[in-house]
Amino acid sequence: MQLLEAKVFGGAVTGEDTAKSLDQGLLNEDWPSQLYRVLKAARVRQVSYVPDAGHSELIRLFAADPGVVSNVLTTEEEGIAIATGAWLGGSRSVLLLQSSGVGNCVNMLSLVTMTRTPLLMLVTMRGEWAEFNPWQVPMGLATAPVLTAMGIRVMRAETPHDLIETVESAATLAFDAEQQVAVLLSQRLLGAKKW
Repeated sequence: MQLLEAKVFGGAVTGEDTAKSLDQGLLNEDWPSQLYRVLKAARVRQVSYVPDAGHSELIRLFAADPGVVSNVLTTEEEGIAIATGAWLGGSRSVLLLQSSGVGNCVNMLSLVTMTRTPLLMLVTMRGEWAEFNPWQVPMGLATAPVLTAMGIRVMRAETPHDLIETVESAATLAFDAEQQVAVLLSQRLLGAKKW
């Protein structure tokens, strides 16, 4: 557990500092559960994904929720179509994917940008922090520029605290302002993969 540096006034740690430290520690260990609660509060009722280790705990939480439809995809661009259909049917959706899958979505992203369909994507990054697989590096470098070129607003989270705040903001932009938003979850946040 990583604790925040406490402020000392007259040799005593304040209660507020202790609470913040404990909350940060809990957040570092349990961000998938907190992210799940944020998405539920945003009234997300469908989740689409290609199985991914970075999203595995979030996928388990949604799969266990009878109030959410979980869609296992064969390829990521199917999730764009599902998100569009969900919105047309009055439901909110989130697409979980890895940075390498963004390349599979490029053509289909024109559907949501041209129709102004709300889209919320959570993208686990590869090809950056301590990457061992050279094949992941090119798309890791290209993910944000490709999404931006397709008209998708890109936000990035480096820490668990950033992630929760960023996804709350992204959900509001997507569902209330009818925007297309991708939140990139840094590889440093997820931890280096080892095989």
